[in-house]
Amino acid sequence: MKIIIHTRHAELASDFKSIAEEKLQSMERFSVTIDRIEVEVLHEANPRQGKNSHKVVITSHGSGPLLRAEASAFNDLAAFDEAIKNVELQIRKIHEREKSHDRHTLRTMKTSD
Repeated sequence: MKIIIHTRHAELASDFKSIAEEKLQSMERFSVTIDRIEVEVLHEANPRQGKNSHKVVITSHGSGPLLRAEASAFNDLAAFDEAIKNVELQIRKIHEREKSHDRHTLRTMKTSD
């Protein structure tokens, strides 16, 4: 999986890239194919937007479904954590839909008599 990080009007925290790559690599445990993930970090310069001054948009590209999540928070890591939770929720829903739930009731079970 290729991870691309873009910034707009923002300076990233020193450990942001390593934390982001670690959390995004952990999403490979689901059976959804993702070729590339783009992380876009935006900073709002307006001081009135203090609590929501950092916005993170995560978009996935690949042969699997398109996943997109965005979140705003007071710093880039907090916004990334919220966005990654939303992406994981989408992946879990897709993963659950693909599971085979072969449930048999008593009426449909074959008897071995």
